[in-house]
This record gives sequence, C-alpha cells and structure tokens, in this order.
Amino acid sequence: MRTHVKFFLLFMMVLSFFALPAVSFAGEHSSSEAKIARALEAAPSAITDNATIIDTDGTVLRKGTNGWTCLPASSAGSHPMCNDEVWMSAMQAIGSKADFKTDKVGISYMLAGDDNVNNADPYDTHPDPGEVWVQEGPHLMIIVPDVGALKGLTDDPESGGPYVMWKDTPYAHIMVPVGPRGK
Repeated sequence: MRTHVKFFLLFMMVLSFFALPAVSFAGEHSSSEAKIARALEAAPSAITDNATIIDTDGTVLRKGTNGWTCLPASSAGSHPMCNDEVWMSAMQAIGSKADFKTDKVGISYMLAGDDNVNNADPYDTHPDPGEVWVQEGPHLMIIVPDVGALKGLTDDPESGGPYVMWKDTPYAHIMVPVGPRGK
C-alpha cells in the first residue's frame, strides 16, 4: 500500500509542474477508453501493453505491471508520453525545480510528437527572438547518469540527428528524433 501512496504523491508532483492541461477531450475523447487509447500512442506495444495509464488529473485509468507510466497528454498540449521510473523522477524534479541526479539511464517515449518547446529552458513558455524552440515529431528522450557523457553531442535541433535538450540544466537529456517533425 505504501508504494501506491508514494507513486500517487510522485505523480501529483509531476502534475504540478506540467499543469497537465485542462485538456479538453471533447466528445469521444472524454471517455477513459479514449484517453487510454491516446496514451498508448506514445510508445511501442511492448511498452504500453503492460504500462500503467494515468489521466491528466492523476486518476489511474489502468494499472500496469512493467514499471512504465503513460499519460494521454504531456505538457500544456495534448501529446502522450510513456516514462520509465527514472523519467518519472526527473519530471518530479522539474516540477519542483529541484536538482536531479540518477545512477541509471532513463527513457521516455513520445512517438506522437511534442509541443513547441524551448530547447534551452524547461520553464520558458513564450518564444522570444533569438531563442531556439523546437516542435519535435516522434522521438525518444534519454537521460544519462553522467551529463559529462553528453559533451560533444550538439544541442542544435536542426543538426539532423540526436541532440541535447536543456543542456545547461540538471534535466539535460538526449532527444532522439525517429520521424518527421511536427508542424
């Protein structure tokens, strides 16, 4: 029972950062089944088949068994994501603006793409001249235990391959595009 309480508290902290939108899932999108279907778009079935699915308000829509957590929406938009335990911890740290360190690699899937995001600042919500913003298409996000290992990897999302997002923050991670970019 303590694990469920800890998980719920962790998730509620994650929600506080992402302010997981009052996304209006109108009509068919308001059903639990539609939200689960949307969350399942974030990752391959080998991940999603046994993942826990959590709604944007924190409600567990489906209990899983494989340690992955999928959401029907990620940030202030409507793009689903599936996170391993490390990424869920990173989201908690981002949400509380806390330092983040891990001793394991963390993986997050966003195979339905993402919203327009500042590549340098996880808290920026408005594009200003000179900033680099990217609306990535299908991608993976990888957090590594030693951010020094990211040295030499570009932070330019226009480089045509993997790049570092949020480079000079404790939340630096590798973005791995696997499909065309969002419009």
